[in-house]
Amino acid sequence: MSISLRSLFLNNLSQTSLEPMSLEIVKAEGCWMEDKNGKKYLDFISGISVSNLGHRHPDVINAIKRQLDDYMHLMVYGEFIQGPQVTLAKALADLLPKTLDNVYFVNSGAEAVEGAMKLAKRFTGRSEIISFNNSYHGSTQGALSVMGNEMFKNQFRPLLPGIKHFNYNDEKCLKEITEKTACVIVEPVQAEAGVVESKNNFLKKLSARCKEKNALLILDEIQTGFGRTGTFFAFEQLDFVPDVLLLAKAMGGGMPIGAFISSKEIMSVLSHNPVLGHITTFGGHPVSCAAALANIEAIKELELHKRAFPIRDFILQKIKHKRIKEIRCCGALMAIDLGTIEFNMKVIQLCVSKGLIVDWFLFAAHCIRLSPPLIISEEELEFACKIILEAIDEA
Repeated sequence: MSISLRSLFLNNLSQTSLEPMSLEIVKAEGCWMEDKNGKKYLDFISGISVSNLGHRHPDVINAIKRQLDDYMHLMVYGEFIQGPQVTLAKALADLLPKTLDNVYFVNSGAEAVEGAMKLAKRFTGRSEIISFNNSYHGSTQGALSVMGNEMFKNQFRPLLPGIKHFNYNDEKCLKEITEKTACVIVEPVQAEAGVVESKNNFLKKLSARCKEKNALLILDEIQTGFGRTGTFFAFEQLDFVPDVLLLAKAMGGGMPIGAFISSKEIMSVLSHNPVLGHITTFGGHPVSCAAALANIEAIKELELHKRAFPIRDFILQKIKHKRIKEIRCCGALMAIDLGTIEFNMKVIQLCVSKGLIVDWFLFAAHCIRLSPPLIISEEELEFACKIILEAIDEA
């Protein structure tokens, strides 16, 4: 008898938790996934804010195929002139303010965080970094150092020295930004905290204080970028421009890619003293870059960023229940607060059993995570809302 994929998954694939979802998906298209038994699931979290354009969008698939016909990996990042990299960098620069015109491609969000932290230290000649409680920036050691949750960090100490954490939206932290501060790293909305937005122009004040003290403001838009919050990038709604912008997740249309972006002046310090101040073998992989460019062009052509608020409004109108404490939204990134972890987990499990993929937040496990593909239809939204309400009733 052959060994099942489930057994191999549990035995040979390193596990991230004791109770993984363990769905055996064999096909994904648009907003839907299908398991080995033919059961379909509506993806209502976009693979954790990755598939804003849905799964296997034809434009992205065609771009990948065309690039495969030309070449895949040629050389480590930064040495050869590769069309997909250059074209994508120009496309991103065209979307962004003129001070964000220089792109360094990496493979993931955590790598973008690592590169940006090195950039800030190198440019400023300083080492102190300020971050925020309940922030999430990745799981590599540097990214973990600036993560704002002790439970996920304590077993991996010692981490980077010189990190200070403060409460998000607390303006008392502004005076802590001094001539010793290399950078402040912050999210435009704290996603893993359960969708906590900035208030009272906090981020604009943070930006102003950083400029006053010549510290860099690094904005982590890894989860909010590419239309999720109602504009192409969340900071467009917040009346400030970061010194360094971090992107990943929804950038590649389902392919792995990330980037940290700044001005040419700031980014140039990585090229000397030492030379190769930051290097990556697979960063800006041509196939991922081709996919990302097609993804961006499709989002622009379809104006998918304009779908975030109608999606939010539809869900808010439909999902009303006495067991819901609060629904927090930033465009189509939403958290349904159910009060307790135990109750929330029951609801999530029931949703999945009924064919709806939802999840929880790392630092807000009492909340249901909603971040549907921006291509989702009203019929699919109706289906999802119906299941969520049924699951709350049954739980």
